[in-house]
Amino acid sequence: MIWTQPEPGRRRPAHTREDIAAAALAIADSEGIDAVTMRRVARQLDAGTMTLYHYVRTKDDLLALMSDALLGELLVPEEALGRGWREALGAIGRRTNATLERHPWLMTAEAMRGMRIGPNGMRHFEQSLAAVAELALDDIDKLEVIAMVDDYVFGYALRRLEDLEHEPKPGEGWPPELMAYIDAQLETGEYPQISSMFSADRAETWVRLAEATLDPFRFERGLERLLDGIEHALRQQGALPAGG
Repeated sequence: MIWTQPEPGRRRPAHTREDIAAAALAIADSEGIDAVTMRRVARQLDAGTMTLYHYVRTKDDLLALMSDALLGELLVPEEALGRGWREALGAIGRRTNATLERHPWLMTAEAMRGMRIGPNGMRHFEQSLAAVAELALDDIDKLEVIAMVDDYVFGYALRRLEDLEHEPKPGEGWPPELMAYIDAQLETGEYPQISSMFSADRAETWVRLAEATLDPFRFERGLERLLDGIEHALRQQGALPAGG
């Protein structure tokens, strides 16, 4: 693990691990995760490739630095953790969603492969545990509550990425052959629920559904409903803190 390795011993190194991670993230944000190579990062830093190897020995180490920098973006202000479990989990979920929105390439297999536990990963985990510390649950159940929020946030990010890739661009509309195929299928009568939804102007309905899918407030509504459900279950279990 790169975290167990000392940084280069020069008193004032030309590049820090933070510099290297920032350069790699800038490349991934502008060109995609596949563009992140040791050679490309070295060029971004105006350094030689062999010089970069002096600081980062392998591509996996580079991915680990990127991962930890991103996990640093998930950290919430300490005061957010002192407002009760619901507000704390909500703050962490919103911060995570904002990070995934800034770096959509994070949802790719290559990025997931590079995820490592480092200093910021430890801090994020500590904050997540602090968020649910007041709940009268055992450790496993606390982790499950944290995971419920994580699952929602990451699932939402995946769906958002898919929608952005497949929804038609403004002014383009859906391909005529796709609309003709759907119309033909609806005429068979085998899809009464879909037919009911598209009983009016079908093209207009598609536009309305696309707008609803990309509604920026949809994440917040879903998160609040999830937290409502968790709160109800905790109350049934008697796991809420006094006065909660």
